[in-house]
Amino acid sequence: MCKVRDLISFLSVLCCWGRIVIIQLCHESCAYFNPTCFHWKEHALKRETTDHICSGAMRGASVARLSSRTGLPVMATHDALLLLVLWLCCVSAWGGYPFRPPLELDVTPRTTVFASGLLGCERFQGSVVNYSTLLLEEKGERVEKAGEAQGGEEGEAGGAAGGGGGVLYVGARGAVYALQANNISASPPRTIEWEAPVDQKKQCLNKGRDNKTECFNHIRFLQRFNSTHLYTCGTHAFKPLCAYIDADKFQISSGFEEGREKCPYDPAKGYTGLLIDEQMYTATQYEFRSSPDIKRNSPTPTIKTEEAPTRWLLEADFVGSALVRESLNSSVGDDDKIYFFFTEKSQEQTAFGGQGRVARVARICKGDRGGHLTLQRKWTSFLKARLTCSLHDYQLHFNVLRSIFTIRGVSAQDTLFYGIFGLEWKNVKASAICQYSIGDMWQVFEGPYMESQDTSFKWSEYTGKTPEPRPGSCITDRLRAKGMNSSFDLPDDVLHFVRRHPLMFQQVQPRLQRPLLFKRSTDYTQLAVHSQPALDGHTYSVLFIGTDEGWLHRAVEVEGHLHIIEELQLFEQAQPVDSIVISGTQRSVYVGSASEVVQLPMSTCGRYASCYDCVFSRDPFCAWDGDGEQCVEVSTHSDRSNLTQDIQQGNRGCENETADVLQRRRSVMQGDDVLLQCELSSNVASPEWTLDGVRLQGYGLDSGFRVGTDGLLLISVRPEQSGHYRCFALENGARMPMAAYEVAVLTERPPVHPPDPAVEPTQPPEDLAGTEDLTTQQPGLHTSRPPSQSSTSSATRPQPHSLTPPPPAPPLLPRSDFLSLKNMEAMYLSLVTILGGLCLVLTVVLLYVGFCVSGRRGKYSLSRAQRHRCGGALELRTVSSHCNGTCRPGRGDSHVDGLLQIVPGEGQASPNKDHALLPPAPPLPPPPVTEAEFANGLAATLPSVLRKMNGNSYVLLRQSESESTSPLYYSFTEELSRILEKRKHTQLVSKPDESSV
Repeated sequence: MCKVRDLISFLSVLCCWGRIVIIQLCHESCAYFNPTCFHWKEHALKRETTDHICSGAMRGASVARLSSRTGLPVMATHDALLLLVLWLCCVSAWGGYPFRPPLELDVTPRTTVFASGLLGCERFQGSVVNYSTLLLEEKGERVEKAGEAQGGEEGEAGGAAGGGGGVLYVGARGAVYALQANNISASPPRTIEWEAPVDQKKQCLNKGRDNKTECFNHIRFLQRFNSTHLYTCGTHAFKPLCAYIDADKFQISSGFEEGREKCPYDPAKGYTGLLIDEQMYTATQYEFRSSPDIKRNSPTPTIKTEEAPTRWLLEADFVGSALVRESLNSSVGDDDKIYFFFTEKSQEQTAFGGQGRVARVARICKGDRGGHLTLQRKWTSFLKARLTCSLHDYQLHFNVLRSIFTIRGVSAQDTLFYGIFGLEWKNVKASAICQYSIGDMWQVFEGPYMESQDTSFKWSEYTGKTPEPRPGSCITDRLRAKGMNSSFDLPDDVLHFVRRHPLMFQQVQPRLQRPLLFKRSTDYTQLAVHSQPALDGHTYSVLFIGTDEGWLHRAVEVEGHLHIIEELQLFEQAQPVDSIVISGTQRSVYVGSASEVVQLPMSTCGRYASCYDCVFSRDPFCAWDGDGEQCVEVSTHSDRSNLTQDIQQGNRGCENETADVLQRRRSVMQGDDVLLQCELSSNVASPEWTLDGVRLQGYGLDSGFRVGTDGLLLISVRPEQSGHYRCFALENGARMPMAAYEVAVLTERPPVHPPDPAVEPTQPPEDLAGTEDLTTQQPGLHTSRPPSQSSTSSATRPQPHSLTPPPPAPPLLPRSDFLSLKNMEAMYLSLVTILGGLCLVLTVVLLYVGFCVSGRRGKYSLSRAQRHRCGGALELRTVSSHCNGTCRPGRGDSHVDGLLQIVPGEGQASPNKDHALLPPAPPLPPPPVTEAEFANGLAATLPSVLRKMNGNSYVLLRQSESESTSPLYYSFTEELSRILEKRKHTQLVSKPDESSV
């Protein structure tokens, strides 16, 4: 019994600790970004009960061991407890392992279009950079746009740019442009150059800012102010300024205004702003040392958020804002509300522990004027809540909000928000798109509050009494009936509650409780949404999503999922998409980036060449015209009876359509390889191959087939592999023919018959292994037949395997066994070996020579005259090496005292040269001096004649036996001795010039 308990205890502990090890290992492999790894990580961080279970298992094991040693009886309930602990550990470990299949949210774009293949693309590029602020408006909508959401981020840019009167305003670095909406590259644009002055740039540089990016005037705000003017703000080299622009004349109409509380200093800071009824609402970190804030700058007084005792915003990074006209048709007389979207540092305390950053939505009332005594010039209606966008099955949370877009419905209750979310981890690329309704936000803001504990500054749910009227609510008809006509009239207890309870306890969940799209290995940056009616009577949301590498994904929302129709490469060089606006009338999409502005059509239906391709794309803009046999845009056809479109399934309507497939023929010798090409235009389609109408099953190593993205590879073909091959594209449960081949495997080459001079050949000879494209009629295929060949040629051809073989080939050249594959491989290896050996030898030689001549090159010394006769000549030797010459005494030579002598000549002499070729030497000096007369390692007795040869000082030295002394010896020796005496304590130059020796 004790052994059983020990075994159970050991297994329980091993199970718990094994689970922790597995979690750690999977967490280390998260760099590849597998959602299951995040599942493990979240379990490791959040399932704190595991530690208690494991500790309980170890305590149970220790009790079991103690009872076995002491011999005390153990109750049966203790054994049951150990079994329960073991079961819990196994279940927890099993639950952490991802046996469930992943959600089908990671969508692959159906087609890919590179920048060189874009259709209908227009580009604008001025003399500046950073075309990040876009405002699209129509001539007849100026007044209406003066109170709407910020274009490109929060609305559909006024809905349209119509009929030649549309204008696209572009705010760049140091300039503002006005472009024609129908064609942004049609004519030179109207331009306002607004660059920061030189002295302001110098001040910016003195503040430690980057003079290549920050010390410029970046246009951050550009919106319609009224029917005649625009309002714009720029960073102005870290000294923000604002100005009014006359829209008709397109010039700055007044002096510049201070923009310190309207525009951020830093061009990289998150920022959003709205002009509503000539009142400016902005949110950002205005000064580089201040805290983030939401302000109403005009009219005065300025209203902003509270900082103490509870900070309403903590390191907030704003991405967008939107106005919702909730006062329209309101039964309670509610006020309009402005919603701000941002990411900030989290402070609330949850069951799974705190997280670094979370996405938020904040709400304020448009008519808020601040409190009378409490919260003076502060928002009395400020409330915020968390936006969640998570894969709950994997405990994967996207906490960083990157972009937001607002779709307005018929009423305020129909307003929808689309958001792009990312991960907090910088080294992991992933994105998710979630959809929210305004009704869900209303429910959260009407729910319970959270409060901050003074000691820990952690937020938890508030369970106390809520004062009346409800804190954070707008002024309604019910409050007006009680005498509260504005926020000035609110009681102090309500305002104190608002100050300490800005955060809501409940979280805003996305519709369907999950993301619309999850995309790994991609960072989305911006999005815009357009509502498009289809032939089935439904209205579909078409999303245009920009990436950080300059791609545009066009997707359609179908039953809570996104189908990516295509991905478009906008720029040759990768760069982020900074802004997107849509024109419903022009049927165009405008994309701003750091280098240029790009205009694209909403859809290019002409790209789809067949009914299958048009219908499978599930593009709401396009439909297949059965009469014209082409894919057309739905909006251009008034008669839509012959149009075929299937957005829901994407596979219906082309059953009666036939495809023109070109049939090709391949003739190949037995044992060779042949590739049957079948390129699919769709990234989500899979190929299917049939042989003589039978589907090819299995592609193992011994099957002889390999299926790839470009076709079917037949390896070492056999005669039984001859036949009719067809390639189909499988997509959405439908089969679409793509290619057809007739393959003939020849076991031997047919005999070559000499041509009959009496019969004129009707066709040039062909190669047996070549390719011939035929257009024979196949069942279910419409193909064209080539020009008919002569009956004589057809009658004389053999027909093995019911195939028409190619005509006789010309005589082949004799094939040598020397050129066989094995011999060629041997020759190749031999050549590689030989070349490698030669390279090794050359390397050794170069290293040896480099070692000999490297070092203190150019330092020469004249050695003391050797007492060995060396043929009468001695070369100059270097200090660092002895490789420039050696002295080898020959036979019969005797030791004679001699001196070194410099002999003039035109070239260097070698010890092996004939002495007769040398010029006659002058008389030699007396016998050599003693050892003490040498200085600095150089002989004091030098030759008497020195002559430079060809501009350098390479000289020839000889040793003579003559005992005569030159007249020049003493004068030259004395002069040199005086020079050397001065250099006794002087360090030689490391590398003197050779001409100075």
